[in-house]
Amino acid sequence: MTGARWHKSRHSDTQDCVEVAENLPGRVYVRDTKDRDGGTLTFAPAAWQSFIEVTAKH
Repeated sequence: MTGARWHKSRHSDTQDCVEVAENLPGRVYVRDTKDRDGGTLTFAPAAWQSFIEVTAKH
């Protein structure tokens, strides 16, 4: 994940924060801001986009 540019998700609040890196080809990375070394989820861009669309409706 060298070169990942992390940003806080717009969907995060002050208690539950996630950071997202979308700048690397073919993958979207998600991690917990309170435990940045605790693991990272990896999504294909299409799967991440579907997740965002579904969560935006709720």
